[in-house]
Amino acid sequence: MEIEKPSLTLTPELETAPSPTSPAETAPAPQEISKEEIPLTPEEKAMVESFSKQIDIKNTAMVMQYGAGTQQKMASFSEKALDSVRTKELGEVGDMLTNIVKELNSFDAADDDKGGIFKLFRKGADKIETLKGKYSKAAANIDSVVQSLERHQIQLMKDISGLDQLYESNLVYYKELTMYILAGKKSLEEFKASELCAARDKAAASRLPEDAQAAKDLSDMAERFEKKLHDLELTRMIAIQTAPQIRLIQSNDTAMAEKIQSTITNTIPLWKSRMVIALGIAHASEAAKAQRAVTDMTNELLKKNAQLLKQASADTARETERGIVDIETLAETNQTLISTLDEVLAIQDEGRRKRHDAEAELARMESELKDKLLALSR
Repeated sequence: MEIEKPSLTLTPELETAPSPTSPAETAPAPQEISKEEIPLTPEEKAMVESFSKQIDIKNTAMVMQYGAGTQQKMASFSEKALDSVRTKELGEVGDMLTNIVKELNSFDAADDDKGGIFKLFRKGADKIETLKGKYSKAAANIDSVVQSLERHQIQLMKDISGLDQLYESNLVYYKELTMYILAGKKSLEEFKASELCAARDKAAASRLPEDAQAAKDLSDMAERFEKKLHDLELTRMIAIQTAPQIRLIQSNDTAMAEKIQSTITNTIPLWKSRMVIALGIAHASEAAKAQRAVTDMTNELLKKNAQLLKQASADTARETERGIVDIETLAETNQTLISTLDEVLAIQDEGRRKRHDAEAELARMESELKDKLLALSR
């Protein structure tokens, strides 16, 4: 995946154009972003400054497509990130390890004797041959499982590298959205201070309906562009939240790859050594000494295996019991959502109040105009 640099455009190539925001809808005002919080290079700051001068808030088509290219790239990016998780079949790794344990249990236990390999020594050469046959079968199956584990490990390492590239792409999209927002806010600020302010002053001075309507049109355009900037900020927040999610997936993949590596380099050789040692003891001349050696070896291996199993189980339990998102994060996100809803309701109430006041003011203005026209007609 080739990582692009942040770029700004007023004419994005879209597969599906975004639906325009209705002028009647009321959206929360975009959250203020401090330039000091955005790590832009001098070149990017110059790009924002230059791009802000190209924005035409009165161009409805431009407002509809403003930043839409990056939003669409974010949507495509999210699909890629989802596919990287959805295509994993890590459950096979656990099944493989379970099969290894079954093979080893089969190797340790005789088919017709509950005493395991130790009674094989007392049964003579026929039991030795049976043990060799089980060893060959178990060794072949373990080798096959090791190859499968290695393939899974290679795929996990590829996935980790791919997630690094996805992370870098996400940073680019975050930077692009930030630049779009900064440029849009700068242009909107200038638009309000110049054209919109001039139109309002003209309407107030002339008191002509057409001038008042022109000022209202410009105000609606500014509001639509504010909603567009708010949409971009929502997309930007998604990019911010995506970064730790990618790292979390990488962490899980890394832990699994390390577990596979530990199994291949530590556990598998130990199990093979256990089988080889058992065969060597089976060929010993003194059955009693061989039996004691096997018993001591078995006890030691069982202790070591128990310690390994304890550590592995504890590590696995800690990882599986941990949620994909910390409860503190959910609490903070929930509080932010509640605060957002409160702010939206407050803004909507304020908008309704202003519209109500505006209607009363318009009625009063109309009455005054009619009275004046009647007075002039006398």
